[in-house]
Amino acid sequence: MGTDGSNWHLSMTYDQWVALSVSGPRPPARYKHAATVIDEKLYITGGSRNGRYLSDVQVFDLINLEWCILKLQLEPNADKTKDSSSQEVLPPTSGHSMIYWAGKLLLLGGLSKNDSGSVTVRFIDLESHHYGVMETFGKIPVARSGQSVTMVGSRLIMFGGEDKTRQLLNDVHVLNLETMNWDVLETTQPPPSPRFDHTAAVHAERYLLIFGGCSHSIFFNDLHVLDLQTMEWSQPQIQGDLVASRAGHAGITIDDNWYIVGGGDNKNGAPETVKLNMHKLVLLVLTSVKERDALASEGLSVSSAVLNGEKLLVAFGGYNGNYNNEVFVMRPKPRDSSHPKIFQSAAAAATAASVTAAYAVNQPGKLDFIKTEDSDIKLVEDNGSQQDLSLDINAIREENKVLESLLAEVKAENSGLKEKIEETSSTHAELFKEFRSFKGQLGAERSRCTKLEAQITEFQKMLENLQSIEEEVQLLRRQKSELEREVELATAAQSQSSGGVWKWITGLQE
Repeated sequence: MGTDGSNWHLSMTYDQWVALSVSGPRPPARYKHAATVIDEKLYITGGSRNGRYLSDVQVFDLINLEWCILKLQLEPNADKTKDSSSQEVLPPTSGHSMIYWAGKLLLLGGLSKNDSGSVTVRFIDLESHHYGVMETFGKIPVARSGQSVTMVGSRLIMFGGEDKTRQLLNDVHVLNLETMNWDVLETTQPPPSPRFDHTAAVHAERYLLIFGGCSHSIFFNDLHVLDLQTMEWSQPQIQGDLVASRAGHAGITIDDNWYIVGGGDNKNGAPETVKLNMHKLVLLVLTSVKERDALASEGLSVSSAVLNGEKLLVAFGGYNGNYNNEVFVMRPKPRDSSHPKIFQSAAAAATAASVTAAYAVNQPGKLDFIKTEDSDIKLVEDNGSQQDLSLDINAIREENKVLESLLAEVKAENSGLKEKIEETSSTHAELFKEFRSFKGQLGAERSRCTKLEAQITEFQKMLENLQSIEEEVQLLRRQKSELEREVELATAAQSQSSGGVWKWITGLQE
């Protein structure tokens, strides 16, 4: 792709990834790095390659499409004992998180040889290019990697990960960036199972969403939601397209949409780029790449950028058998509110409607319905101000009738499914009986085979004995033949000897 100042993206097709043509040298390929876009520049920190942690800070200019290295200096007033070295770069780190706050890049978590037993908060000042460590207080979480860190206002929410002993975590910690104080969030209802290499997002400044990740043996494609006001976990059902389980994927939110890219399950990379509408909880596969494509990798990063008022997705790095250092960009299609979502089934429509209603009830800053004396409906905001907007009650009743009709169809579908389940269960029982019978026959055949093997072994031994007997018989035959020849020779000799003497005696008589 050629460059045209800050307008190069305008020729791109919506919802399709494009690899950028980069000027100059590229940074070393890597995965499990951290990335974010600030002022039209993509910042990449650390990562891993061939088992070695990286410590560089790379910057990609999205206008000029050029890479450069950000040279860091240790903060002048820094206590060098807090980091085990006095190098002028951040320690080599992998699997960490990076958040932009108040002119600084904050780096949390990850694996580093210089880490203590708890999470360290490092910073890079983008104005002075100074690097240092921030002092934190309170209930500091244990050191970990593969965690998620999400910003909510002036707080950072950290979930899960894997500690240095490879213990999986599902705890929730919060860091107040104004006081630098850590605290543990006490939650109710069953939380997500312990995991790492998942991704997280925040919706409406209230709901923390966790998707995917893995344990040491299981990969997930589940969605969990934590209400940060009630501190209750829930596991809502996702409507729309089905996606495979994955870990090591990357995610970024734009408006109400959560874009999730890459990841995999140690056998295959995840080729789909998916979009989850966080308000309706409807999942859509936007595009797919080839199986060995760089975007079907684990440990890649995805960030959001704004060029000339248009939002873009920017992906970098990853590993899928090869390490990658290309920059990919997607131009998401702007949402069109004039065309409502058309659901594929009555069940999907009813479920999505119930999910939307649940969000409407719980989300802060939304409008509540209040009935007035004149049977009209007024909308009252949370701050108490009223907007006199008349709504057609009959239209609402018609919508209710439609929903009731949809629910009736869902019940009918459920009844049909129940019958199919019962039929399947009956078939399963018959198959199970056949299986047990076949298993018994197989056991009998196995026993017979064992006996035959024993008989074959005995026959082999007998054949070996017969062979040795045959050899002994042949030997005896040869010995017999030799004895017979010796006897013949002895007889002949004796005969000759006897004839000579007799002849001599006869001569004397004459």
